[in-house]
Amino acid sequence: MPELPDITLYVEGFGRTIFNEPIVGIDLRSPFLLRSVDPGIFEVKKKAVTGFRRIGKRVVWELEDDLFMVFHLMVAGRFHWKPPGTRSGGRNHLASFHFPHGTVTLTETSTKKRASLHIVKGEDQLQEHDPGGLEALESDFQTFRNRLLSENHTLKRALTDPTLFSGIGNAFSDEILFEAGLSPIIWTNRLEEEEIERLFEFTQSVLTDWIERLRSETGEKFPEKVTAFRKQMFVHGRFRKPCKSCETEIQRVVYSSNETNYCPRCQTSGKVLADRSMSRLLKKDWPRSIEELELRKRSGTEKAS
Repeated sequence: MPELPDITLYVEGFGRTIFNEPIVGIDLRSPFLLRSVDPGIFEVKKKAVTGFRRIGKRVVWELEDDLFMVFHLMVAGRFHWKPPGTRSGGRNHLASFHFPHGTVTLTETSTKKRASLHIVKGEDQLQEHDPGGLEALESDFQTFRNRLLSENHTLKRALTDPTLFSGIGNAFSDEILFEAGLSPIIWTNRLEEEEIERLFEFTQSVLTDWIERLRSETGEKFPEKVTAFRKQMFVHGRFRKPCKSCETEIQRVVYSSNETNYCPRCQTSGKVLADRSMSRLLKKDWPRSIEELELRKRSGTEKAS
């Protein structure tokens, strides 16, 4: 799933390509993409896109007449910038949005079709799509600390909870925890003050460094190489490869669609986390999906452990 650094690059890429451009045509190829009915999809046609923003892992297009298009790419959704008049083609294509100087296509390389588009009117409706997570790059230490300790969860879970922290998922939480030298399964209420300070420092530095790295790689082009697995990463996607710091074999725990990558020497005092015992732990503390997490929050069944 594209996370904060990639979503930031998408927002900046749209600013270079479609800012103040009108939507002159829409090809909606998948009936599963559009999740709202009022306002309708064709109400945005001929409206100029006047701004862009990120809400968590969502990309928002701001349009004339107080309209907003809210895209949630989920795991496999991706944007592409194509020549004018490009039509959607192939089973992975969900939609095309045509502009005078080019076309934005939306694809999803998954049969589950989880990517979504909501069209809303007004800031009040838009805020309903905000999970409420703290923007770590805009936070001071005390605010970060208070949010981290507001609920007691495993550290991996806390970082990736969109209602606690905004835009951080599996990939960058792995990188943050490695850089901070912290175990993914330590409970937040057991953290020492110095560990919280390290976590804050590396949350900010890892996200900032990756934004700058991706900006440098992309230049003035539209970001096309959006992936959760990059060779420059220290642990994420490096299962069974040597740690770049100590050469210990990177370990991995998989639970449902979630994945945790870590170095046992650098993060867990040499302890290898067995899948079976980790799964028992996560069953108590880890929803199987973001949708389940948000449902728990809304229903009031999610409580601090």
